[in-house]
Amino acid sequence: MPARRTFLSALAASALLGAAAVPAAASPSVGDGARLDYQKGVVVRVLKGVFERGDTAVVDRFVRADYIQHNPLAADGSGPLKNLATGVHQQFPEAEYGIRRVISEGDLVLVHSNVVLTPGSRGSAVFDIFRFQGGKIAEHWDTGQNVPDSSANGNDMFSTVSRPQTEQPGPRWLTAYNKRLVTKAFDRLIVDKDLSALDTYWGPEYHQHNPGIADGVAGAREGLGAYFRAFPELAVSRKRVVAEGDLVAVHSHYVSAPGERGQAVVDLFRVRGGKIVEHWDVLQDVPATSANDNTMF
Repeated sequence: MPARRTFLSALAASALLGAAAVPAAASPSVGDGARLDYQKGVVVRVLKGVFERGDTAVVDRFVRADYIQHNPLAADGSGPLKNLATGVHQQFPEAEYGIRRVISEGDLVLVHSNVVLTPGSRGSAVFDIFRFQGGKIAEHWDTGQNVPDSSANGNDMFSTVSRPQTEQPGPRWLTAYNKRLVTKAFDRLIVDKDLSALDTYWGPEYHQHNPGIADGVAGAREGLGAYFRAFPELAVSRKRVVAEGDLVAVHSHYVSAPGERGQAVVDLFRVRGGKIVEHWDVLQDVPATSANDNTMF
């Protein structure tokens, strides 16, 4: 818990410093590392402000008025986000947006969180993806699922098991290499349904956080093998990849059979020494209707 507080404090400080030192309209012109840190800090400040404090001013300051929303329960624009802030805080005054890890690449920021609206409950596992434009948040995608009672692998949906046990991404000079590796591995294993990819790209110490799949490479082989056999017409289309250091996230549309709406899925992988050593994910069914005219992708 102390390490988590330190992590969040550092990001919050980054947001405060960024807001003071880097004008929103000018932030893209600063050095790339500073810009990525600025974006991460802003996202943390907005999420914590909206969901924990009902802060509408943070939306005015950091979110574009023409904000594009892909969450099917929310309408476009910054106004509905401000209404959400007020409504959530009134109904769930002790809500916690428990941010576990944040990565940024280009104009995108990905956040992995345990969102607990009522203290004592397990809450939801959530991935948020934000796109920045002109130093402000311009677009948002997310996926969420309830945290189950038990897990087939003994790991929770949020912890870091592989060493070093840190929630912060590794050095940014690793980003391009690890992004290429995970993209190849994902396409071969998930898109092409080739289980031999596990022998090539996965490390023997692989740790699994999907609560329905057993730990290790053997667990992934058994679980995914059964999944591919159950849904032989499974089609997975990769929509976007966000990476920083040793963490690489893939946002995809999984369709188990032709004609189905499918699921919005975010898979997050950790790479160490050229091998995938850890995996977290969130899966959400695509609903029949949406409050906005955008898809979840």
